[in-house]
Amino acid sequence: MSRDTYLPLFEAVDLLPRVRAVLLGAPEGALVSHQTAASLFGLQIPLAPEDARIHLTVPPRTHLRHRPDRRIHVSAVPVAQIQRRAGVALTSPGRTWLDLAAHLPPGALLAMTDQMLARRYPRAGFDRVLASAPGVRGRRIARQVLDVANPLAGSPMESVLRWLIHEAGLPSPVLQHVVRDGDNRFLGQVDLAWPDQRVLVEFDGNVHRERRVFVDDLRRQNGLVLAGWKLLRFTSADVLGRPHQVIEAIRTALGIQ
Repeated sequence: MSRDTYLPLFEAVDLLPRVRAVLLGAPEGALVSHQTAASLFGLQIPLAPEDARIHLTVPPRTHLRHRPDRRIHVSAVPVAQIQRRAGVALTSPGRTWLDLAAHLPPGALLAMTDQMLARRYPRAGFDRVLASAPGVRGRRIARQVLDVANPLAGSPMESVLRWLIHEAGLPSPVLQHVVRDGDNRFLGQVDLAWPDQRVLVEFDGNVHRERRVFVDDLRRQNGLVLAGWKLLRFTSADVLGRPHQVIEAIRTALGIQ
C-alpha cells in the first residue's frame, strides 16, 4: 500500500485535541486507529454505534488498560501502514480499513470502501493490505465487499442499500445513471438504475426534506414516471427499519419472482 496516498485529514475541531490528550498518557509507539483514525480521515461509517473513546493500537506485549476515554487494541503494524497527520501517528487508510473489516457490518464496510475509492485510494492498495495479513479476521468479508465497491456511490447509506441488494442476490445496479427521454432531453441522474428493466431507485437522505429539494424531487419524479420509468424512493428508516420490504419492492419492480 502506498504511504503517499492522499486522503484529507478531517478538520475535527473537537476530536484532535481529545486525541492528543489521550496520547499524552500512552506509551511510545501507540497509534490512533480503528474508528478514531477513520474519523480523522473524514470517513463516515454508518450502522456503527456512537463511540466517543479514542481507539489506540499498541505493539504486542504492551500492557495498557482500557479507560473510559480510550479503547486499546494490540497488534504489530508494519511501518508501511503508519502515517502521520497534524502531528499524530495513526494507521494508514488501508490499515484502518483492514482493522475495521473485522468489526463493521458489511454494509458499513462497503460505505467506507466506496468513500475511499471516491477519494482516489487505489483499488490495488486494498489488495496489498489484505496480502500483508493473510490470517486476519474479517478478510473474507473484506474481499466480498471489494467486489461490490464503487466510487460512484452517492452517500454512505446508499452504499448500505446497495449491500442489501447484493446480499439478496439481485442484479447489480448502474450507479449515477443519467436518464434522457426520446428526444435526448435530460430527465435526471439517479442513484441506482436497471436500465433494461427501466427501474430506478433513489435513496433520500436528510437533504431531501428541504422544501426546495423536495419540490425538485417531485417534478423530476413526474418526468421520469411519464417517460415510462418505475421509480422507487427509500429513506434510512426504510433501509434500517424494514430492509426486507425494501428488497421485495425492488424485486417486484424488476419482475423477479
